[in-house]
Amino acid sequence: MRITTRGRYALRASLALAQLQKEGTPVSINQLSEEEHISAVFLEQIFFRLRKAGIVSSVRGPGGGFLFSRPPEALTLREILEAAGEELNVTDCDKQAKACEGTSRRCLSHSVWEGVTRLLNDYFERLTLGEVLKRKGPPRDS
Repeated sequence: MRITTRGRYALRASLALAQLQKEGTPVSINQLSEEEHISAVFLEQIFFRLRKAGIVSSVRGPGGGFLFSRPPEALTLREILEAAGEELNVTDCDKQAKACEGTSRRCLSHSVWEGVTRLLNDYFERLTLGEVLKRKGPPRDS
């Protein structure tokens, strides 16, 4: 499994949005771009996916931007990563029921990779944005 730049940026931008969003005030793509040093064009693509998945909503016009549709404590990292297009599978054989890599039956290691994929998905499913925000990290400049 490899989390792409899009997935990593989706998580970083979501955490930044959670920190910057105050009392229902939308946060602009430009503000998130400056805060996280991520291309605004790339963030627009990511937030289009997050909006389509129902994770964020958008407000148009001056003072517009993005808001979470639910509190950060109710948003799992798995939801964000999957909405960004990440597949949380350790190997390609986890995606299909076909025989492994050209053999006529599943390889002996299939159950190992299946278990690791399950653990990984469970971890991202249990961990919410709210929990990550509670962890100590470098202070944000205000």
